[in-house]
Amino acid sequence: MHSLDSLTTIVFALVAIIVIWKLRSVLGERTGSEKPPSSNLFGRPAPPRDGVRPANGNGNNVVRLPGAADAPPPRPFTAPPAAVDRWSGIAAPGSDVAQGLDAIATADPNFSARPFVEGAKIAYEAIVTAFAAGERKTLQNLLAKEVYDSFAAALDERARRGEIVTNTFVSIDEATIEEAGLVRRTARIMVRFTSKLITATHDATGKLVDGSTDQVVDMNDVWSFARETNAKDPNWKLVATESGH
Repeated sequence: MHSLDSLTTIVFALVAIIVIWKLRSVLGERTGSEKPPSSNLFGRPAPPRDGVRPANGNGNNVVRLPGAADAPPPRPFTAPPAAVDRWSGIAAPGSDVAQGLDAIATADPNFSARPFVEGAKIAYEAIVTAFAAGERKTLQNLLAKEVYDSFAAALDERARRGEIVTNTFVSIDEATIEEAGLVRRTARIMVRFTSKLITATHDATGKLVDGSTDQVVDMNDVWSFARETNAKDPNWKLVATESGH
């Protein structure tokens, strides 16, 4: 009898180990404090409003994206009662933003707003810095194709003029989600960034033609990110930028 009891105990223990291993392989093991790897800015897996605002320190150089005004509005969603407080600190319960985030989370249960915002801040600085430095490969990885084409055209024009842009990030003071929702299977999130930047543009002779090499400029930009909720790629792409007001 003791031998049979021992064998039964061993069998149940093995079954429990297999079940736990299977759950972890499917669900993953999250602690809530993971830092996103460089290839996945958003920790987990927004279309155009207007145009691309190059980081040259002024608010007039905007590259318009074709068809931006024709994008359909996000699909409305009614949050279940249990979910109304899950966006605390991100969106007010019952607000349009909260309902949009609910819709995204329903389509993609792995979505989390806070890691998204942190990833968006990293992407914002990386894109502005890469545009100034002319790093096209970095831009290709972070921008939707239409936006990249607009950036590339601006870089070509800058190269034709022989201009060089330098910038230094001082701080990103705030990143706030202003709009969120679904357009069919596409999740869209619009983020307003307020930041401080030192930016300067020199011509081919080295003469300063725009900005300053030591003056801090307050920036206010609204960027839209998008991701297909059924895609394997966890990253979001920048689909539009514009100067904030």
